[in-house]
Amino acid sequence: MPGSKVVLVTGASSGIGRATADLLQARGHHVIGTSRRENPGEAPWTWARLDVTEDASVMACVAGVLASHGRIDAVVNNAGLVMAGAVEDTSIEEARRSLETNVLGAMRVARAALPAMRERGSGTIVNMGSLAGRVGMPFQGIYSASKFALEGLTEALAQEVVAFGIDVALVAPGDTATPVVDNRVRTVASKDPASPYAAAFVRVVAMYEKDERAGAPPAGVAALVADLVEGRRHGPRYAVGPFGQRVMVAARGIVPGGVFRWGMSRYFGLQR
Repeated sequence: MPGSKVVLVTGASSGIGRATADLLQARGHHVIGTSRRENPGEAPWTWARLDVTEDASVMACVAGVLASHGRIDAVVNNAGLVMAGAVEDTSIEEARRSLETNVLGAMRVARAALPAMRERGSGTIVNMGSLAGRVGMPFQGIYSASKFALEGLTEALAQEVVAFGIDVALVAPGDTATPVVDNRVRTVASKDPASPYAAAFVRVVAMYEKDERAGAPPAGVAALVADLVEGRRHGPRYAVGPFGQRVMVAARGIVPGGVFRWGMSRYFGLQR
């Protein structure tokens, strides 16, 4: 149909990725949804296997889309890994796994798609950040670090490619009711009851999970991403989520650092 776009959505098997792929397909676009697992089942869009941590997998997937459709108009970098554990209880290998997925994974997919976008003189890249990429969250330090890094990468990339007619934006959701609450990866050391962080870790992660289960459905985030893909909106950053969480993020840049940290520690019960 006129105006339809070829859109590659990573991490489309569930949650925000699935909601985004479904909505874009319903709006008349040609959607290729990816997952590193086997085919996620019946879907109205085309499925392709993609592991964002593997160079060969990314290149093969993008090449396949270009061969089938002749172009990629938009990329939605949604694939991600939520890792929980105190920084001290996180091994370097575990941290590397998180960064490999959340930062370098998005970079791999963008790099693979950019040459064709530059040649056409148009394109859109939407990176899925998080409000945890604006505020460091206790016991999710590596996850926050990866999303902070993605913010910087997105901002730099947007400036580098604007001259080629390519838009780059970052969407930062707050608590959203998705399977992340059940798929959160806990570091090995965080499962040890002898860890000095054990009691606080269990309590804080339970708070996260309660808020996530009560979070907004992913449809709101999907609608924003669809507007970006269709050019109804243009970057650079969008925060989506409960009003209180968005206020907290805004306060991060206004309230003195010591006061903000005290408030966060008090909220999570982490003061001495």
